[in-house]
Amino acid sequence: MYVTARTTYAMRALVAMAAAGPATVSAPALAEAERMPFNFLQTVLGDLRRARLVVSQRGNDGGYRLARPATEITVGEVVRAMDTSFASPREEAGRPADAAPHLQELWHAADTALRWVLDETTLEDLTRRRLPAHVQALAGMARDAGGPNTRITIVKD
Repeated sequence: MYVTARTTYAMRALVAMAAAGPATVSAPALAEAERMPFNFLQTVLGDLRRARLVVSQRGNDGGYRLARPATEITVGEVVRAMDTSFASPREEAGRPADAAPHLQELWHAADTALRWVLDETTLEDLTRRRLPAHVQALAGMARDAGGPNTRITIVKD
């Protein structure tokens, strides 16, 4: 899976806000603590506000905070808000060729697996460093295989 810088910065900012609890976090403090470019973070925070994931507050105690409890905001929701290319597979027009009759099923299975991980993991899980059991199991499988970029080779007898 390719994750954009926008999505990564959004996740880092949201996890930091979740850790801060109900207190607001100023954009400059967030940029410094998370070592993010301030102007880029401002853009990301604007996107998060428009997606209704954060609220902003003006004034001396101004800053940003989560719009809902961290237990109610999933990683999948954040990814969809930040990366518009993250969408369900499109249905193919016409009938698939005989060489690939199950290709659409494969795309739907991969999409479902990805959503199962992202939509079942909340900001609270990340803040507490406690991933759901099925996500931990999948991460363990990736680790055991040598990491997320390792190719699995199938040898035919």
